[in-house]
Order: sequence, then C-alpha cells, then structure tokens
Amino acid sequence: MTSNPALNPAITDWNGPDGLPRFEAVSDSDFAASFEAALAEHETEIDAIANNPQPATFENTIVTLETAGEALSRVSSLFWNRAGAHTNDAIQALERDISPKMSRHYSKIGMNAVLFQRIDQLWEKREALGLSLEQLRVLERHWKGFVKSGAKLPKPEQETLAGINENLAGLSTQFGQNVLADEKGWSLILADGPELNGLPDFLKDAMASAARERGEDGKFAVTLSRSIIEPFLTFSERRDLREQAFKAWVARGENPGETDNRGIIRETLALRSEVAKLLGYGNFAEMKLDNTMAKTPAAVNELLRTVWTKALKRAREEEADIASMIADDGKNHDVMPWDWRFYSERIRAQKFNFSEAELKPYLQLEKIIEACFDVANRLFGIRAVEKKGITAYHPDVRVFEIRDGDDKLVALFLGDYFARSSKRSGAWMSAFQSQHKLPLKNGKTGEMPIIYNVCNFAKPAEGKPALLSLDDARTLFHEFGHALHGMLSNVTYPSVSGTAVSRDFVELPSQLYEHWLTVPAILKQYAVHFQTGEPMPQALLDKVLAARTFNAGFNTVEFTSSAIVDMEFHTRGPIDDPMAVQAEILSELDIPKSLVMRHASPHFQHIFAGGYSAGYYSYMWSEVLDADAFAAFEETGDAFDTAMAGKLKDHIYSVGGSIDPEDAYKAFRGKLPSPDAMLAKKGLAVTEELSGSDA
Repeated sequence: MTSNPALNPAITDWNGPDGLPRFEAVSDSDFAASFEAALAEHETEIDAIANNPQPATFENTIVTLETAGEALSRVSSLFWNRAGAHTNDAIQALERDISPKMSRHYSKIGMNAVLFQRIDQLWEKREALGLSLEQLRVLERHWKGFVKSGAKLPKPEQETLAGINENLAGLSTQFGQNVLADEKGWSLILADGPELNGLPDFLKDAMASAARERGEDGKFAVTLSRSIIEPFLTFSERRDLREQAFKAWVARGENPGETDNRGIIRETLALRSEVAKLLGYGNFAEMKLDNTMAKTPAAVNELLRTVWTKALKRAREEEADIASMIADDGKNHDVMPWDWRFYSERIRAQKFNFSEAELKPYLQLEKIIEACFDVANRLFGIRAVEKKGITAYHPDVRVFEIRDGDDKLVALFLGDYFARSSKRSGAWMSAFQSQHKLPLKNGKTGEMPIIYNVCNFAKPAEGKPALLSLDDARTLFHEFGHALHGMLSNVTYPSVSGTAVSRDFVELPSQLYEHWLTVPAILKQYAVHFQTGEPMPQALLDKVLAARTFNAGFNTVEFTSSAIVDMEFHTRGPIDDPMAVQAEILSELDIPKSLVMRHASPHFQHIFAGGYSAGYYSYMWSEVLDADAFAAFEETGDAFDTAMAGKLKDHIYSVGGSIDPEDAYKAFRGKLPSPDAMLAKKGLAVTEELSGSDA
C-alpha cells in the first residue's frame, strides 16, 4: 500500500516514538485515498484466501483471515479516533461517505460463498482438528460472524441484507453527528452577578473557559457537556435557568430541522427488525442476545423489572424528601426534573453534612490519574511512565508507557481528558492497535496494545487544576478499567483480544475497577486538597463512604428506564411512532414526572450510534458480576490481596474472548453470582425471591 506515491505512508507505517502513529503527519485530506487503497488491498487478500487451491486448514484460512486487512485496520483506527475525538466538517463529510462503504465491504466478505465454504468445512470437522480452546473460540467467532452476515442466505436475500446494513451504517453516522451538532450549537451565556447565584468557583471557572472558547470573554457559558450541565443543575439557585438548560439537554436530537433524529430512529428500528427476520430470529433483541451471557430477552427483562420495582420505590421516597424541602422553602411548585439535582444536593448536605462543592477540591484530575495507575500497580504489577513532548492527535492528549515489573514495555496508553466542541460527548476506551502474537507482513511477530481513553471533563482556567466530581472520578476509573482490559490482554489471535468479548461481559473489568476509587487507602493518599495538599479529613471521608447509596433511586430509575425502552424497541419489531412508544413504556412503568430516562431515544447514542442496541442492559448485568467480584476481595480482608489479584488478571483481564465468559468468571470466583451483592451495593433491599438466582 505504501508503495503508491500518492498515499501518505504515515497513515499505515507507524514509526513514531514506541511505534505510535505520527499523528502530526496525517491530514484530513489523506484519509479518502488511503481508505480506497486499503479496502482494495483487503479485498485482494480475501480473494486469495477464498481461492487458495489447497484444502482448507486452520492456518491457511482462519489465521490468514486474522491477519488480513492490516492497512485497513490502521486507516480505520486513525480515522474513527479523529471522527469521535477531534472532528470537523471535512471528517464528518467523509464519515458519512465511508460508513456505508465499509458496511458494503464487510457485507461482501461475509457473503463470499467460496470463503464461507472453507470456514464451514473447518467448523463441521472442528472436533477432529486438534485445536486449542482459543483456536476453537476463534473458529466459532468467524463461523458465527459469517452466518450472521447472511452467508447461508440465498443470493437475493443476501443482497437485501447487504443493502439494509449499508443503510444502517449511514443512519448511525448521521444520528451521532446530529447529537454532536445539537450539543455544539447550544449554550446559555450568562453575565456575572445574580445569574451565577449558588455556583461554586470551580464551576464558574469551567464556564468562563467555555465562554472564551465561544468568543464570549468575561462571560460564563452553560454548555451541554455533562461536566458543566450537571453541576449547573446541581448548584444554580436560578430555577428558571435550570429549567432552560435542562430542557435543552434532554432535547438533543429532538429539535425540528436537520438534526432531528426521530425519523432516523423509526427507520433504524424497522431495518433492524428486517435483518433479524432475514436471519431467522423472532426479533432483533433475540439476534443480539445470541452468544451473550444473558442469552434471551426474557432473562434480561426479568433482571430489569425486578430492579425497577425496588428502584421506583426508593425514587418515590427520595421525591417525597425533595417535595418536603420545597415546601419548607415556602414554595408550592411540583418536583420537576430540573429540581432534582439541586434539592438532592441540599438533602445530601443536610443528611450527611457535606456537599459536592466541599468534596471537589480534594478530587484533582492529576491525582485521580495517579490513583488509577497506582491501583493497577498494586493489583497487576504494572506502572505508567508519562512521555512528555510526544505529539498526539490533540495537544491535550497525554502519552504513557505501561511497563511491567521487569521494566519491559507492554503497552502504550493515551489519555484525552478534557471536553471540547470537536469531541462527541461521553467517555470511552478504544484502541489504535490490539494485542496479539501472530506473525505480520513486516516480519514482526505480534503487536503491542496501543489504547486510549477519552473523557469530557471541564477544562480549568489557565494555571488552575482540573477538579472532578465523584462521578467524574468514577468515570475515569471506569474507562481505565476498559483500558486495562486491552493492555493486559495475553492472547494469540486478534479477534479475541482484550475487549473482544460479549457485550454483557465487557463492562465487568471497567465497572469492577471503579470499586478501588473508594478504597480508603486510595482516597487517603490521593484525595488531597488542591491548595493545601492536605488529605481529605477522615470525617469527610467517612461521610463520602456513608453516602455511597444516596440518590440510588434516582440513578437506578434513570438507567433502568433507558434499558427497558431499549429492549422494548428491539423486541416489538417495526414501530410507526417510536416517541409515542417511549411515552407508552414510561407511562406503563409509572415513572415519576420528576424523572426522565438517562438517555431519551433521540440522543440515545449507545443504541443508535454505538454498539449497545438491545444491549444497554449489559451495564447492569455486568454490575451483578462486578459487585460479586469485588466481594471476593472484601472476603479476604484486603482490597489488594495478591492471590485474588492474580486470579483476576489471569481469568478476567488477560484472556479476552479466548474462553467462554461464564467459564472465565467461574474460574475466577468459583461460581456465577446472584444479584444480591449488586442490590446491596446500590442500597436497594434484597428480597427472598432473588436469593440464589443466577444473573
């Protein structure tokens, strides 16, 4: 590919420090031609595998498939990183063009009858091939992938499926771009004075920085970045401004005009239903849950509905407390969604004698990053060494070498922590390069993981530290847990590396890692005041730990309502009016008018622009696992128990998808969990009917 002088070799020949891409050498205009060449090269490689005159073997078919498309992987990883974390009009235009092209490309591979015949032959005689467990998992992944791509369908139906998948890819891209446009296009500019009543200094600093970015020096901007909108809703004493900001936040993707996602939702659900029927499933959820831990929509709904009942009861109690405080203030308005965070923060301050504003000075971004690395060192024996002066894909991005106990370089980690208008909202982990041990065309054997985390914390004013909320700090730990899943991977084959596991298992390493944030030894060492350097007082630490289940009803109702709507959307089939169905489901659930879904459908990127369609439940499914897994450490009396940490690394973090997730969990814990530990962690009552039931 790089022999073509018209192509930029920096896109595929990564010869920066430690094997990083030379990000500064890649311009937006390089991608279109590079995609074109990489797609053609991959197609040639696939044809060679399919038309190999030798009988199919694991080596000449599956292994060659595993290493094919190296150039395409590199082009794609650089492009999708830029599309998500530092986009612009040119990248978005190419994204709309390349998404359906990529779908078309992979549909063509998945429907290659000659290639599938070779894979099918291996699958039929798999027991006689003498394959290792990992090799069997890799073969199964390829075989099932081809079947779900329509390899067994008649030609006309294959063409129909390919067309649908191409349309879905375009719709997904447009959905995400619409949400980003709504987020980028809205801000509430405030002047100094009464409009800032109640706002702590850390928030005013972040809002001033956001205003400067928008050309409003000397003013303060409320934006739809979670790191600004949530604290604004928590602290602003101006109910009228809270209402205005909240309504803009929940209206993302639902505003009339070019960014309206409601039609995209309707079309997406109809097409997904058609895909499921073509492939022989009753509905799209059945198709997505095949080969997951949950296995069926019924199993998912049983967990969600059980938790919903308990969460709703708690939320109504919390709502009554808020109503009482409103009355005590001499006001007579109902509890509305823009009131909840404001009054619950006051109730927390009253009940536990501390506020988020009191806590935040002790949660410096820099120190929480150090805490993340220290926990990884204590558990897994790895350390992070920051490499200053390396140019990444944005000036804010930091580069770290990850080294083991022998000082061997085992991974690279990039941290991209601050919100900006060129970045989509939320937080995520991804990889420029995944770990594996197979020989490559360049003569090297295997690849070292190059992993990155993207967050959206408010950028502080020049010279001031970035201060996090407790939720922000959990997010940072969560995403680094995903990163560890990629960086500690120790498998042979790329297709089962790191986070290449079932959707309802992939959140276990990340959610489990969150637990170590609030281990007292970690908080005492790293929760230090940004001005005095003094550790968080023991009394405040005790209050923080005591308040861990505060507002559990609110948090669980927000999440569970979103997960239930997701499952309903994908089990009902085509829906004429998705917003009416969403309203119908929420009415049936009897959700209080003071609460909303965490992600209303028009900006529910997890399921319409990400990989979580019929899978948002997986956060809760994994929460059942992570609560039980951390209990294993608690039972030893040591949050860093060496033997338990070794089992965690060997059976959860390093095996990727090389073994069945149930077997992986049982190898670590000895059994599958019940939801009891998860419900206890949330502070929701455990009832007899749940005891002993499997997740």
